[in-house]
Amino acid sequence: MYARLGEITSLDGAIAVTLAAHQAIGLKGILLAGTEEQKAKYLPRLASGEHIAAFCLTEPGSGSDAASIQTRATLSEDGKHFLLNGSKIWISNGGIADIMTVFARTEVLDKDGQKKDKITAFIVEKAFDGVTSGKPEDKLGIRGSNTCEVAFENTKVPIENVIGEVGGGFKIAMNILNSGRFSMGGACAGVIKKLIEMAAEYAGTRKQFTKKLAEFGMIQEKFAIMAQNVFVMESMAYLTAGLMDRPGVPDCSVEAAMVKVFSSEGCWVCVSEALQVLGGVGYTKNYSFERYLRDCRILQIFEGTNEILRMYIALTGMQYAGKILTGKIKEMKKGNVGVVFEILGKKLKDSLGRPADFGLTGKDGVVHPSLTESAKMFEQNVALFGTTVESLLYRYGKTIVDEQLVLKRVADTLINLYAMTAVLSRASRSISIGLRNHQHEVLLANTFCKDAFFKNNYWMTQLQKNSPENNDANIKKIAQEVLEKRSYICSHPLERTY
Repeated sequence: MYARLGEITSLDGAIAVTLAAHQAIGLKGILLAGTEEQKAKYLPRLASGEHIAAFCLTEPGSGSDAASIQTRATLSEDGKHFLLNGSKIWISNGGIADIMTVFARTEVLDKDGQKKDKITAFIVEKAFDGVTSGKPEDKLGIRGSNTCEVAFENTKVPIENVIGEVGGGFKIAMNILNSGRFSMGGACAGVIKKLIEMAAEYAGTRKQFTKKLAEFGMIQEKFAIMAQNVFVMESMAYLTAGLMDRPGVPDCSVEAAMVKVFSSEGCWVCVSEALQVLGGVGYTKNYSFERYLRDCRILQIFEGTNEILRMYIALTGMQYAGKILTGKIKEMKKGNVGVVFEILGKKLKDSLGRPADFGLTGKDGVVHPSLTESAKMFEQNVALFGTTVESLLYRYGKTIVDEQLVLKRVADTLINLYAMTAVLSRASRSISIGLRNHQHEVLLANTFCKDAFFKNNYWMTQLQKNSPENNDANIKKIAQEVLEKRSYICSHPLERTY
């Protein structure tokens, strides 16, 4: 239901961000890790809207590197409260929040009795002494939402306002952010649905060269791109929401990150395409298209930049694969010949191009027959992805963490595989229960899966050792030379040698 509501509130970006900063991250720490007393004290008025919440993590010197925050909380001599000192920037709702979840460094004793700095989460009330907020930031987009700096000067925070354990705040911060990212899929889908309606109305009435815009192939392509993106965003968002709703609160942080990356980038593409349909009209402030363009740009930045999330997606997946591989290597070192033959046999079969079959299709398959071709493409991608990741781990070992361009392709392939999973599942369900327009869903699913299949194959080809398709060395060299001079370094075309 939260994902569904996100579709509606996202029709105004500023309102969506104000509500998300309050609900998805501002009060989420109390909900996830708060004591019963903390929940009873704060949640009723936060739920009713009498109080607004904010999430205070980012600082001038720590953005994506959340572990490097410098705001400090020092325990008082009587042990009854912490003194909080420091400042936070880019805080959504910072100037209007009554309750803030604030993260600060605290001194703790480790198992060996050594003093160490660790991050702790606190509930801080705006009414506490020493809490001040700066003037609202003058932003590119989401201008109707409040974003400002929040400072703390000898702010007394009662010890009972610690969320979770002292020193356990970093994990709480990550859990808060992880749990909220999935909703971006529904929110982005809501925006693009509205834009499709607005742009289609214009394309269906505007005439050029005696034809309606809607009759031109390149205009039609833009609407196909938008519809396809909405379908994939929705499918990923609600599959993830369904997983999160299962008993036991499973860890869906990787899935949520994949939804966030795909949806935020897809939204940017779609808003740009919608604006292009309107041409000059879309570029003026008389219409809302330019505002949608400005508002949606923040999506690739906040709640974890897409670059950081790609690293997280790839490394988390490869960490699991690495554990399996490490186990095999240990067996081989012990002299287990069976493991050696198993690996060699698998490589021989792969080299012979054996068809992948994970049981998705056929008599007992879970994918509807009308999606058979797409399901087989998915299975082939998955099989190749497994061998690709294995070869990368053999090649790089632990140094894989430094190979960001490699990890980017791994992450992008994973995102596409999850997206393919979501659309195949959704379209199969729609046919099975007889939803209206389910044939259109099949069309969208098959179109997306075909595109994703070829993209995945190309990325994985680039990941092969000594692949001629891989241009990473040149990319790095270009970047290094430009960054070293801090400018574009080529001579101007009009420059002459005398």
